[in-house]
Amino acid sequence: MDLSYTEEQAMLRDSVDRYGLLAWPAAGRRAMLDGGAGAIRRQWREMAELGWLMLAIPEERGGLGGDAVDVMAVAEGIGRHLMAVPYVTSCVLVPALLAAPGDAADTLLAEIGGGEAIAAAALLEDEGGYDPRHVATRATRDAGGWRLTGAKVHVEDGADADRFVVSARTGAGDDGIALFLVARNAPGLGVERFRAVDGHRHARLRLDDVPAVALDEGADATAVIDAALDRAGAAFAAEAVGSMEAAAAATLDHLKSRRQFGVAIGSFQVLQHRMVDMVLAADEARSITYHATLHLDRAPPERSRAVAAARVRVGETGLFVGQQAVQLHGGVGFSDELIVSHHLRRQMMLGIAHGSIDHHRGRFAAACRVGRA
Repeated sequence: MDLSYTEEQAMLRDSVDRYGLLAWPAAGRRAMLDGGAGAIRRQWREMAELGWLMLAIPEERGGLGGDAVDVMAVAEGIGRHLMAVPYVTSCVLVPALLAAPGDAADTLLAEIGGGEAIAAAALLEDEGGYDPRHVATRATRDAGGWRLTGAKVHVEDGADADRFVVSARTGAGDDGIALFLVARNAPGLGVERFRAVDGHRHARLRLDDVPAVALDEGADATAVIDAALDRAGAAFAAEAVGSMEAAAAATLDHLKSRRQFGVAIGSFQVLQHRMVDMVLAADEARSITYHATLHLDRAPPERSRAVAAARVRVGETGLFVGQQAVQLHGGVGFSDELIVSHHLRRQMMLGIAHGSIDHHRGRFAAACRVGRA
């Protein structure tokens, strides 16, 4: 397995780093977060000009047709600089959900790629935990088309979305799940916005007879949702790797510069050991993230097994590295002024994005059982 970027992918990663240093400097991150939706929109257009937003969109549908490792290079840079932008949700997850060509889907892809729109996936419900198959939202057809009634929770990066891809059932009982496109200003749609501890802006949806457009009408979208969540999961893991490595680098700088008893605290052997543990954890996370990324085009059980394993181990190592970074900075590590506290908060949220560690352990076990059958 080749665990290195190509020259082009390294250049892509470097371009994200340059942009991150300019647009999301560590000292100015709080000001950027306070800028709210206006700041995100401005950066969204800038990212579109750089071509990142159309990277995961197939060439035949107007995108650049980049592969999963290309996406990993971008997501890693976004994590390294803690850019609170909806890249994975809008440019990885949503395009994968729009796998079937159609006028509505193709129009939205063009708007995302051009920086004209932000989209979010509304797949989870209150009683279902992280299971996208637990869908109580109902879709009914009338003379004017489809209408949705129900509620969705934790719509990742949904506060600033212009469009929502919503899962719903189209009949009584446990009939198949379908995907629908809903506009932000659709009548009957209630959007409750909130900010998480890492600065990302999410939403909850209330749908009361909301008009919607069916995507790939008549098809069961379960397999599409599973594949899309795995692609997003691998990208979230890559973002976590970038964040881990940045937190470790900031901690190493602190150990070299902070002095006690007339010497740098980095000369204390016990702190050197903890620093080594952080670096090894980040390296382990990178390796298993590569493994998951390179398995995204495999058969569903193999793909799910690889991504679930990555989400478990990256979730564990991300929290470990973030906590160690804060502790090795001492009491000041918890302060909002130090970037390591921001990295820890982002690792906490990445660890539950579309599935907690325990949820992905269950997915890994289920995929292993299918593989042995």
